[in-house]
Amino acid sequence: MVAHGRIRSFAWLAFLGVLVAVLASGPATPVASASPLWAELKWPFPIDQWGIGKAFRCGAKDCGRDVEVYLRAKVGFCNCATGIADYEELDRIADFDLFGDRARAIAPGRAISVRQMAGRSRVYALAGPVSEEKTVLAIALNNKCDAVVATVVVDRGNPADLEAAALAFLDSDAVAQWLRSVL
Repeated sequence: MVAHGRIRSFAWLAFLGVLVAVLASGPATPVASASPLWAELKWPFPIDQWGIGKAFRCGAKDCGRDVEVYLRAKVGFCNCATGIADYEELDRIADFDLFGDRARAIAPGRAISVRQMAGRSRVYALAGPVSEEKTVLAIALNNKCDAVVATVVVDRGNPADLEAAALAFLDSDAVAQWLRSVL
């Protein structure tokens, strides 16, 4: 009985020691799960010339922090000859106007691909007329003359570290099915 009590006391002290070490190390950096769960939301923006898009949210539990992705198909709006070959084209077709239209690139971008589509991604700071600055990852892909635009929005921090999760989501069967219906 005494040995059992000592083991329990030792386990408790070990647990407290680990807890103190974790708390002393500062705030933990959340780690996104291997397979984020994306929930569809109602499109929060007014209808414009591109119509209603798709909105999705991945919570902090699955993505490490709250993330929203807004998708739109822009049929016939992409440069048919070159696709999204440069950042001028990305700037032209990105959905910055949904967030205030004042975009400033804050990081180098890169060429990307999802399934048969190729394009570019880049991180921007957006300032709206009445809101504080937001940081977004703009992704644009093309399929011939049609474009798919994704805007990845996070409340704080740089969304570039979420690019892999966003591209995996864009590569999902659910998004591919939606794209087949609109392109």
